[in-house]
Amino acid sequence: MSSLPYPSKQSSASDHRLNYQSTSLRYNHEIKATLEVKTVVPPPSSRGGGEGAATDDNGVFLTWKDLRVTVSNGKKGSKSILQGLTGYAQPGELLAIMGPSGCGKSTLLDTLAGRLGSNTRQTGDILINGHKQRLAYGTSAYVTQDETLITTLTVKEAVYYSAQLQLPDSMSRAEKKERAEVTIREMGLQDAMNTRIGGWGSKGLSGGQKRRVSICIEILTHPKLLFLDEPTSGLDSAASYYVMSGIVRFDRKDENRRTVIASIHQPSGEVFQLFDSLCLLSAGKVVYFGPASQANEFFALNGFPCPTLQNPSDHFLKTINKDFETDPEQGLEDAITAEVAINTLTKAYKSSDHYQKVKRLVTEICKKDCGTLEERSHSSFLTQCLVLTRRSFVNMYRDLGYYWLRVAIYVSLALGLATLFYNLGSDNDSIQDRGSLLMFIASFLTFMTIGGFPSFVEDMKVFERERLNGHYGATAFVLGNTFSAFPYLLLISVIPGAITYYLPGLHKGYEHFIYFVLVLFACMMLVESLMMTVASMVPNFLMGIITGAGIQAFMILGGGFFRLPNDLPQPFWKYPMYYIAFHKYAYQGMFKNEFEGLTFPSNQTGGPRTIPGEQILRDRWQVEMGVSKWVDLAILLGMVVLYRILFLVIIKTSEKIKPIIAAIVSVPPKQTTEIMEIPLTTPLHGDQSVV
Repeated sequence: MSSLPYPSKQSSASDHRLNYQSTSLRYNHEIKATLEVKTVVPPPSSRGGGEGAATDDNGVFLTWKDLRVTVSNGKKGSKSILQGLTGYAQPGELLAIMGPSGCGKSTLLDTLAGRLGSNTRQTGDILINGHKQRLAYGTSAYVTQDETLITTLTVKEAVYYSAQLQLPDSMSRAEKKERAEVTIREMGLQDAMNTRIGGWGSKGLSGGQKRRVSICIEILTHPKLLFLDEPTSGLDSAASYYVMSGIVRFDRKDENRRTVIASIHQPSGEVFQLFDSLCLLSAGKVVYFGPASQANEFFALNGFPCPTLQNPSDHFLKTINKDFETDPEQGLEDAITAEVAINTLTKAYKSSDHYQKVKRLVTEICKKDCGTLEERSHSSFLTQCLVLTRRSFVNMYRDLGYYWLRVAIYVSLALGLATLFYNLGSDNDSIQDRGSLLMFIASFLTFMTIGGFPSFVEDMKVFERERLNGHYGATAFVLGNTFSAFPYLLLISVIPGAITYYLPGLHKGYEHFIYFVLVLFACMMLVESLMMTVASMVPNFLMGIITGAGIQAFMILGGGFFRLPNDLPQPFWKYPMYYIAFHKYAYQGMFKNEFEGLTFPSNQTGGPRTIPGEQILRDRWQVEMGVSKWVDLAILLGMVVLYRILFLVIIKTSEKIKPIIAAIVSVPPKQTTEIMEIPLTTPLHGDQSVV
């Protein structure tokens, strides 16, 4: 079999296209037949797909007509991302969305799934089974491009915990476990069931296996509609094929055929043969929409045939990609040629039979009455809280950076403080030493709690993914994270607290030590709650740590130790900083716990020989003596609850606040168009929690 020689490295892109145009269409059919022999998955025709096959009343038909999306570009106006797209997806088919980088693949997928960002605007009709309706829980799932998984869990644990969260309580634990194991085997992960997922600094699964775990988690409920954002990104050709073949097996599993829509960057030849339908985009416009098997013929008829033995997807992307066409040595002619190719194919598609068939099928699907989607039941709120608490506890135990590294650092600091202030005694000089020690414990020892911020940001990423897919709500997440952290924070409070309390010789008595530990525990919880609130607004490692540290620094300065309360400047530092800083109540509670009931020798001549602790609190530290130390502790615990509620409110209302903020900071375009409210809104399934 003869073939056209490939262009050399010195060949220009225009010469390359001339070679395409001189290639016979006969070779395209030969390479297609060769790839069909290699593919072990049945071809699209045998899976019940294909154009005009809109006959499955049990599946989900998704159509979009004249879909346009623009993104706000600040004061520069708006930028068009999608321009008048029309298409459909139907049961039993795998629709692949392809195109060069920046062509709008992920934007189209997010638009169809209702996941557009707050700075975007969309117009056009998106219908589900011919109706405007929300994607009900359990009927759809979205697999993101990034593997946001809990790295300390094994494959079996990750999928089983997800099954307990998603599947209804009417199913027994044995049934949920069986569903999880069957799903793992279907994705070919049975040999890695007991392998930890792994992440930064720890070995685990390969990229392809992690991608399949993400798919396993989302198909546990057997959704009728599945979205995948570049499922083969970063994988080699073999891993890509295994991932996509698993997806193909899923869309024809059991009697209910499923609708699968995937954005994909550059599939191999074998992966391309798995596609039923193809949506090819360039610069937000449709270059081709129709059966994937007919795309070669479309390009050949319009002067761009695929060379022999070349991957069709490579050919398509080279033809419509204008990002790398400019050669400094040859001028801008190639870039113009690429633009001409795109315009030629776009106009040819608009006037082709494929476009007319797409419009006819969209109209026919919209006329079909397939009914509305019914939301499936999932686990109860109590079950979600228990499962999330258990999963978070296991993650905290296995992640050395979450708490164990902090335990080591806290013990080291406690030993340093204990040796520095060892055996303070009860002379007059010990008054200042005791105050300094308690201040450092309440301020800087608790300050180190920000070290767990990176681990919590990773938890937030997992939460955002699972919440958008409706696995559970924000309230269950906050409660689960709070309860799972109790034992570790109590451990951090007791061990370093005992070292810094007994070696320096603070106020004797177990009741005083218990109060000391409770205040330290409350401060730890407060700082964690503060960092959780920061993480919900600033989900960036560096910026989050800087922000949290800055907030605590202001609270420490205004807490009433470095400047006594009566000496604080009233604007800002006294009102309101002194009263909203939790350090005020920690200082005063610890000082009362330490000095009340003690006496110290006086160093003043002619006066009383001893000074009671109450006088020291009132005159030297300016402590509010009319309030019991237990009231200070109650205020600290109340602030813990307040901070957790604030964190809950922020994550529940963030999606509502972001569009308002975007509207304030951005200037709308001069030409205004009526924006139709699409029922597919972010989050995809809404918040399933109960406040």
